[in-house]
Amino acid sequence: MTDSVNKKNTKLVRALFVVAAGMFGFGYALVPLYDVLCDITGLNGKFKGEVAEEIQYPIDDKRDVDVEFITTLNESTPMIFRAETKKLKIHPGKYYTVNFYAENKTDKILVTQAIPSFSPGAVAEYFKKIECFCFTKQVFKPRENKLMPVRFVVNPALPETYKTITLAYTFFDNTETSVK
Repeated sequence: MTDSVNKKNTKLVRALFVVAAGMFGFGYALVPLYDVLCDITGLNGKFKGEVAEEIQYPIDDKRDVDVEFITTLNESTPMIFRAETKKLKIHPGKYYTVNFYAENKTDKILVTQAIPSFSPGAVAEYFKKIECFCFTKQVFKPRENKLMPVRFVVNPALPETYKTITLAYTFFDNTETSVK
């Protein structure tokens, strides 16, 4: 009877190992799968990094859209990061510039990258950035702080059902990957 129990235990351990390895593999594959899903469906309004040209749109003075700016730091990014303007009432077609403040809290050089996203995701195609710190990696000297502008316009073709746009930035520390 002991051999039978040992065989069952060995079989169970192998099965659990396979399940754990499968879960690890699935977790590792989630980021690329998520990116593909976002590219196909437009979910999360992931910005593809295109710089828009500054063209003249007709300004819709009769319409107001609230634009909210949210900032977060990846848990391992030792910085201060905030929007100088939390919320802005805009007219579609008019250009605006808002500033973001970032500060390196360490005594080391940091290489960072800001990743933007929009909510609702469908507004991303109407939100045109002319200038943005998110277009390139940012290098911060020890204890350095920067004011970083974002110049943008909302295309007046934005459907009138959208009254609020949220632009969120997450700052990531890429120092390790950039040094190699």
